[in-house]
Amino acid sequence: MKIIDMLFALFCGAIVAQIASEFLKGYGFKIGYYEWFLYFAFPVISLICLWLAYFIGKKLLWVWQAAKYFLVGVFATIVDLKLFELLVWINPIISKVISFLISVSVKYWGNKHWTFEKPEKEGIWQEIFQFIIVTIVGLGIDVGSFFYFTNLLGPQLGTPENVWVKLSVIFAALVAAIWNFVGYKFLVFKK
Repeated sequence: MKIIDMLFALFCGAIVAQIASEFLKGYGFKIGYYEWFLYFAFPVISLICLWLAYFIGKKLLWVWQAAKYFLVGVFATIVDLKLFELLVWINPIISKVISFLISVSVKYWGNKHWTFEKPEKEGIWQEIFQFIIVTIVGLGIDVGSFFYFTNLLGPQLGTPENVWVKLSVIFAALVAAIWNFVGYKFLVFKK
């Protein structure tokens, strides 16, 4: 495992801690000085999980790739969420499309160069075309899931609406992530 792998795992753990803190506060929890625990535990857990995936990945490469894909996805999802929050004044669905497209650019670069380690430039146009096709299907899955969670299902278990919208962005990204991993691994970035 490289230093950049460890640093990225720690960074992703820290930003997840921040989002978790925001969600807890959104639910009305007063976490006070326990917030430091989130900022310690999440990065450590992230690093330990990546380390385990690295060792399992020596036998099963897809486990290592899936762990790195997950971290790239976490980072891109945070980009997606924060851009959505920044642009929500436009329109929730349009904001979601814009935030998805920008976060997917982050996913492309991270998955190409870090997750699947495919830096070569031969066949780049075919790769970009395949990436666009997989991503467009992923966009449909992501936006459709977001619409389902926010408009059809609605807030659950007494969740405040503003928190539910944020959770819906994350749920939609997770649903689309399964499709995207399979598409990227076996179609776009196959070796």
